[in-house]
Order: sequence, then C-alpha cells, then structure tokens
Amino acid sequence: MTRDEDDDTERQPDIRCLDRRTVYENPWMTLTEDVVERRDGSTGIYGVVRSRDFSLIVPFDGVHFHLVEQYRYPVEQRLWEFPQGAVVDPPGLTPREAAAIELQEEAGLVADTWTHLGFLHAGYGRSSSGFDVFLATDLSPVPTSREIEEQDMRCGTFTEDEVWQLISRGLMTDSHSVAALALLDRYMRRVAH
Repeated sequence: MTRDEDDDTERQPDIRCLDRRTVYENPWMTLTEDVVERRDGSTGIYGVVRSRDFSLIVPFDGVHFHLVEQYRYPVEQRLWEFPQGAVVDPPGLTPREAAAIELQEEAGLVADTWTHLGFLHAGYGRSSSGFDVFLATDLSPVPTSREIEEQDMRCGTFTEDEVWQLISRGLMTDSHSVAALALLDRYMRRVAH
C-alpha cells in the first residue's frame, strides 16, 4: 500500500450510517437505531443516545471541594458528584456560561476565576454527548435556584482526601466527576512546575 492509498483509507469512516430511525425522543435526549456498514462491507445496527453536551464544574475554595448529592433514579442511589448539567434556556450559551449557571443553580456559588481543564466524552460507546470540565475558584455563596428534578439535592464540602474516601466507599461513583479529578491533577502538576 502506498502512502496515498493509506491516506485515503484513513479519511474514510470506519463505520458509515446507511439509515437512521428515531426510537424514542424527549426534551433531553433522542435514542436512534442506526443501520451501519463497516469498512469490510458487513452491516449491523448501532443504538445511540444523542443528547446535548454539558458542563461539569470542580468548585474549589483552596481547601475544600464543593460537591452536590442527589438521588439518581437509574441506579436508585443517593450519590455525591461535582455540579454538572446542560442548559437549554437560554439557547446558544458557551460551555463556560452554562457552567456558571449550573454552579449557581446546584451549589449556590459564583466563581470569579474559571479555568478550562478539558473536554471528555461521556460514554462514546453508546452516547454522542461530551462535557467541558472547568475549575471554579474564588467562590462566593449565592442562593440556589434548582430545577424541579433537583429539589432533593444537597451540598457538602470535602477535602481532597475526603473526596477520595467517598469514591472508595462507593458514595461517589460518577465517572465524569472522577475523570474531572484526573484533569485537575494534571493541571495542578503543570502549574506547580
């Protein structure tokens, strides 16, 4: 194979959508069943959850992380996590603007300093959505304005060691929040040098 042939092969998608059918739809997500064709010509189906990208916020006051806890219906548990979510209204917000709204709504905080830590996919084996991770510092308290789905939410502050204890005890199992800690660790190592 020549270099040009290799380039052409790399430009072609590994899997091509032949047909898409909406199986279910609500204001937050759409479930599609896609008929696909692989490079070798074989066909199959893919179920994909298509939803908005969202923002996750790591609020840190220099000593404590600010977490929220709520009942997560799909796993039937109350669990801790970093504030996170997608803002539908008003439309067209930047990920940072959406993060500021989520931080105020869920944790009752505003931040003077924002640092973008990275973008991650939420579960790209089954979902199209991803999320921007922000470190929020220089925090001030404000009233919360939670949505109806968040009425059971409560806030707590934890040192880094206490956050890792929550994870090891199975009280913080949100993979997005744990991944955000990895991005934060990478960022903190860079600024320390």
